Amino acid sequence: MEKEADWEQEIHTAPAAGRGGKRVAKQAQNEPQSAGREMYQNVRTLVTVLAVLILLFTFVARIIVVSGPSMENTLMNGDAMVVWTLGYTPKQGDVVVLTKRSYQEDSIVKRVIATGGQSVDIDYSTGTVYVDDVPLEEDYIKEQMRVPSYGEGLNHIEVPEGCLFVMGDNRNQSADSRYSGIGIIDERCVIGRAVMVVFPFQDFRLL
Repeated sequence: MEKEADWEQEIHTAPAAGRGGKRVAKQAQNEPQSAGREMYQNVRTLVTVLAVLILLFTFVARIIVVSGPSMENTLMNGDAMVVWTLGYTPKQGDVVVLTKRSYQEDSIVKRVIATGGQSVDIDYSTGTVYVDDVPLEEDYIKEQMRVPSYGEGLNHIEVPEGCLFVMGDNRNQSADSRYSGIGIIDERCVIGRAVMVVFPFQDFRLL
């Protein structure tokens, strides 16, 4: 009787074991599908992020590296900065990136001293810049301005509409609107406004 009972138990339990085996097999089959689906989602997310970054840095902002000492100590040679380009209108006091192909192929960084319709007067004896007869408070310049090495330059400038007068913060080592090779800047030559330094990381700051 015991053997018969054992035989009946095997009959009843065997199908149950078979069903469990099918569940294990099905689970094993689903695992590669889940891994593949997860990889697909990760790749799709990565592609989306890259597309957004490309659009962002094409139409909204750019990363530009400073070359040269003309904006010290506001910007140092090698600083990487974010330049806002979308819908930007130059304003007095802004640090801007612009192009001047007659001077050099690379973009240059300067500060807007005056915009269209304003007048600029430079007194080298006191190192003072006047805009519409008002002296500028320029705590950002590196040192007191001297007569530039490229000559007396301009002492009085009337800025035409749609143009800018720009200067570097390191006045004594800056080729800018005082220099005949650069001169008055057409607003259409402005790429955008420098808004922050992002590298070196320890120098991260807003401008």
